Amino acid sequence: MNTPAFDTAEEYEDKVTGWWRTGVSRIRPGEILLRGYPVEQLIGQLSFADTIWLMLRGELPTAAQRRLLEAALVAAVDHGPQAPSIAAARMAATCGLGLNNAVATGVNLLGDVHGGAGQQCMQVLADLEQAASQGADLDAAAERLVADYRADRRHVPGFGHRFHPRDPRRDPLLALVEEAVTTGEVPGRALRAGTALERALSQGRSRPVPMNIDGATAIIYRELGFPPELGRGLFVLSRSVGILSHAWEEKSQNTRIKGPLPRPLLPAYDGPAPRDLGPRHA
Repeated sequence: MNTPAFDTAEEYEDKVTGWWRTGVSRIRPGEILLRGYPVEQLIGQLSFADTIWLMLRGELPTAAQRRLLEAALVAAVDHGPQAPSIAAARMAATCGLGLNNAVATGVNLLGDVHGGAGQQCMQVLADLEQAASQGADLDAAAERLVADYRADRRHVPGFGHRFHPRDPRRDPLLALVEEAVTTGEVPGRALRAGTALERALSQGRSRPVPMNIDGATAIIYRELGFPPELGRGLFVLSRSVGILSHAWEEKSQNTRIKGPLPRPLLPAYDGPAPRDLGPRHA
């Protein structure tokens, strides 16, 4: 077997140690650096939200950035067993799977339909922000967007809720954003875009269509400068806490093989009536 030769140390580093090149961490015997900081200096000094910001953004957050990020992460932690991701994790636990498999089962249900509205709303907000930066009237742009969605019979992501008339997480999250805008800690562009959408959605309706958790956290993540795809990842980090809690609770109850319906209930059947195969197939 031929061993490749390297003319210089730089070539060796590029071809060998640079195979997995990263600016996130450096691991050597007796050394763990996270974004350049020795981990022993971070332990006991940084919160988990601080560390998430550091790992994703490369620097430490300001107090306002930490407060907003932590609020968004806390708000999306759990929404009960009626959330498919949590129900799936609980069913996995009753089937004897380990916690890692149960959590993975729940997390793997977080896709475009369940768990994806935050990322989608972030993209909508980004489009409205761009239109406003180019001189468009924000309310008019929001009204056009809502008209387009309605014409295609689509829901605007981040607004309305199938369970809550008014999502109880909306107001405290937006109050934190408004405070940060007032103090100049975030620009307020996403907040203005989101509230313009909320006004447009409520026009001509007897009942308003308020923002839900996905819309409120989308505003926070946009104000903090996260790209939409990272919004999905941050939601997964948050909801994983609830998924783990429910999986552990179910596992601790020693239940076995729970299905999606309680035992007294059977799924509705709309197939053929009972029939015989007949002798020719015997």
